[in-house]
Amino acid sequence: MTEPTGPKRWGRREVLRLAGAGVGAGLVGSAGLTGCGFGSPSNNGGEDSAAKKVSGGFDWKKHKGTTLRLLMNKHPYTDALKAHRGEFQDKTGIKLAIDEFPESNYFDKVTLELKSRQGNYDAFMLGAYMVWQYGPPGYLEDLGPWMHNSSATHAEFEPDDFFPNLIKAGQWNFVNGAPLGGKQQWMLPWGFETNTVCYRSDVFAKLGLKPAESFDDLTELARTLKAKAPGAGFDGMYGIAVRGSREWATIHPGFMTMYSREGLKDFKVEGKKLVPTMDSPEAVDFTSRWAKMVRDAGPSGWTSYTWYQASSDLGAGKAAMLFDADTASYFQNVDTPAAGKLAWHPGPKGKDGSLATNMWIWSLAMNSSSKKKPAAWWFLQWATSKEHLLWAGTKQQHIDAVRRSVADNSAYKDRLKAVPGFLDTFQTVIDQTKIQFTPQRNFFDATTSWAAALQEIYGGADAKATLDKLAKDLEPRVNG
Repeated sequence: MTEPTGPKRWGRREVLRLAGAGVGAGLVGSAGLTGCGFGSPSNNGGEDSAAKKVSGGFDWKKHKGTTLRLLMNKHPYTDALKAHRGEFQDKTGIKLAIDEFPESNYFDKVTLELKSRQGNYDAFMLGAYMVWQYGPPGYLEDLGPWMHNSSATHAEFEPDDFFPNLIKAGQWNFVNGAPLGGKQQWMLPWGFETNTVCYRSDVFAKLGLKPAESFDDLTELARTLKAKAPGAGFDGMYGIAVRGSREWATIHPGFMTMYSREGLKDFKVEGKKLVPTMDSPEAVDFTSRWAKMVRDAGPSGWTSYTWYQASSDLGAGKAAMLFDADTASYFQNVDTPAAGKLAWHPGPKGKDGSLATNMWIWSLAMNSSSKKKPAAWWFLQWATSKEHLLWAGTKQQHIDAVRRSVADNSAYKDRLKAVPGFLDTFQTVIDQTKIQFTPQRNFFDATTSWAAALQEIYGGADAKATLDKLAKDLEPRVNG
């Protein structure tokens, strides 16, 4: 539900190969785009936006009779939308035609659609990092002018209700290294995942163990579990599952979360230049310890592990801990051998008690080539509304809430209170959960290479030499 199931499959967060031949260990297809983008994005403050033409009082029925085409990934969020779309259609008179594709080829479809500029689809799902690739070519409609036009946006939309770091994740000026934020809004948060630790509470209880509060404690805990769990009746169980495949998605969940908590950065900005910092002495030390933790207490075959293998091992009773997306573990708590035996914890604190946490966001965006932009905006504001998201969060599997009003709702809380530690963990890390990477157009290329370097270190290569080479190789690529 969160990543491709193998090195040649793309999934929920697999990159579109948008940076062309430079991205992803030979994963190049006809859908690839140039790494630095092309075309002329709408970067003029929205002065030419179609939103400027919308006037008068807001009316949900204003576009009655319109049919919108949506390009969606197969996902619980899409399931919730389909289950609730009758409400939208009755409210607006707008019909939704949903084309849904499996994770293995969803982003192929998106990339080809956007690149064609035909406007066959009006809105679609994407992730925050993809704004860094789709935005510069001008494929995304700036939603800012729509949001701030009271004739186009209903009074209860309340963008300030979104968690600040989630709404900000869709804002960027397309300048490498520039922080997220600003007036331009390229996507709206729909659902997201924070990265925390899920563990087998029964195993911990039997062995008298507690979740780790520091990274050193985590590595020791993982080794202890691998050594003692099999002898305590949990045959074949190892200590900790994390991702290891040679793709960008290996870096962003547990690894980047712990890396950030230790006070480390991927790049520093010097003038207009990005300088890789994953080869600093502190970063080298952390990466060495992470690789050793996996060697000592992780699964065999780790270099092929995506989100799917890692979370499946937790559910199957093979892994005692998973450091990954909280929803990846959440869905292992039903109809698996581990169901009813899982608990959640924020994971180790870093320097000065930091719980800096990286996240993934599933968002909704408007195709800048859509010929039905006003109706598409009516859909986007409804799909990300308090009304729909509360319904989806209490009646469907739309877990983690992107809006404060949903997260604070008693019915939503009551649902999650039944899952040991999940709600407490969410509430503990949410304010420090954000995109921890430096925004830059060659993100997928850089992080895929970073994952390859991590594999080499895991395999015994010298960490300093490997990361020095990585940094040297990346500098011209990210600044090209």
